[in-house]
Amino acid sequence: MPSMAAENSDVSKAEQIKLQANEAFKVIYPFVPKRSLLWFSETFKDCLNIFTIWNVKLVNSEVSFVTNAHKYSQAIDLYTQAIELNCENAVYLANRALAHTKLEEFGSAIHDASKAVEIDPKYSKGYYRRGAAYLAMGKFKEALKDFQQVKRICPNDPDASKKLKECEKAVMKLKFEEAIATPSSEQQSVAESIDFRTIDVEPQYGGARIEGDVVTLEFIKKMMHEFKNQKSLHKRYAFQIVMQTREILMALPSLVDVKVPDGKHFTVCGDIHGQFFDLLNIFELNGLPSDENPYLFNGDFVDRGSFSVEVILTLFAFKCMSQSAIYLSRGNHESKSMNKIYGFEGEVKSKLTDKFVELFAQVFCYLPLAHVINNKVFVVHGGLFSTDGVKLSQIKAINRFCEPPEEGLMCELLWSDPQSDPGRGPSKRGVGLSFGGDVTKRFLKDNNLDLIVRSHEVKDDGYEIEHDGKLITVFSAPNYCDQMGNKGAFIRFEAPVMEPKIVTFSAVTHPDVKPMAYASNFLRMFS
Repeated sequence: MPSMAAENSDVSKAEQIKLQANEAFKVIYPFVPKRSLLWFSETFKDCLNIFTIWNVKLVNSEVSFVTNAHKYSQAIDLYTQAIELNCENAVYLANRALAHTKLEEFGSAIHDASKAVEIDPKYSKGYYRRGAAYLAMGKFKEALKDFQQVKRICPNDPDASKKLKECEKAVMKLKFEEAIATPSSEQQSVAESIDFRTIDVEPQYGGARIEGDVVTLEFIKKMMHEFKNQKSLHKRYAFQIVMQTREILMALPSLVDVKVPDGKHFTVCGDIHGQFFDLLNIFELNGLPSDENPYLFNGDFVDRGSFSVEVILTLFAFKCMSQSAIYLSRGNHESKSMNKIYGFEGEVKSKLTDKFVELFAQVFCYLPLAHVINNKVFVVHGGLFSTDGVKLSQIKAINRFCEPPEEGLMCELLWSDPQSDPGRGPSKRGVGLSFGGDVTKRFLKDNNLDLIVRSHEVKDDGYEIEHDGKLITVFSAPNYCDQMGNKGAFIRFEAPVMEPKIVTFSAVTHPDVKPMAYASNFLRMFS
């Protein structure tokens, strides 16, 4: 049994480590006054600022500072050390939950916050942290319960009261939408009500035009130029692009085989997340998509970044121009629930029309779930499965024409993440699972493959090679959300060897429109 002196020593060491973890946050926000930093660490308001961008500007200076994913990971490591020394400290767990939330590891955040309130049922900030994570996952009813508990503990906190009221409104709206929703079996496809040819183009419209039914490279170049200057595409042509893409995607299998001829190359890009100007930079660095310069964009084209409409119309337009110039995989953000939370729905309503929201949701359901390049490279947005023995034929047979389920092969393809430990573990996101190098190697062996390429996670260098070189994560949204400080990357393969060559790049400037600018008023309240 440890002595009282030993216990006091561990508590003291834990407090010292906690201070080091707090210093990691100070490095992330070097220009924030000490009092504000404590507010960041300890208040309900900042618990939920997963939906905001911290971009602290010095007065009379153009200097700005953005956060770095590595610092959040460092904070998690330090809080973990403190928790190992003093596992009954609710503050350590709640603070680690906040760091997990900043890295979008909402499952881990919920676990830590739940442990914190288990230790101290009256610790309001534990409920704040857990409510924030539930909110980020779109689990409004669960979030509401935690915010109600905060109100019970802090009945006189006006900020908590205001946010609870807004959360109650969101849940009421959700219940109303569920009550009036038409059963899926009775729903009419929105595409059936659209005839873009009957939409008139006003004489004064001076933007890009599609002549007839053919989307040409000249049209796409002009459209991208207009987008770069923050001009809009006429809704007639936007409808035409999305409707033609719909027809193309509907005919594809859930797993697409890609053949790259010997001596030719193929480029794989990861998440873009509405960062249109970084997409343009990829094309500057690597050339425009064409039959001779084909691309695969591996999901999460939209959300968070506030130029998602420009991104998706550009990618879809290239698909219309030439099906072999560009391939598109579904990501977890190509879904109604994510689009409602993270900005795409609001952006579509602002830049196009409400009808486009429904149309995009339908077309996203037609996106393939995975690709295999030259029978060697398996490309998927998320990762692998909760069971061994899954064959490519099973993936090809998935009925993908639906919103992503919360379990099963389709869910795991979109949501799972690799882990350093062997075997399988719970998902740090709260959806899907984590899988080790042994799982990766068995899947590759079972399907006679050489490599897995996946995306789904921000990486400091834009990529990460794991599982003894058998798995590569590629992420193509540099300085993610204007705050993470990461590089972007893409991978070039050349047949027949198909050796991955990774190219990294930095973020470029964009107009002063913040990420999440089109998120709902409810979410903006938590900033």
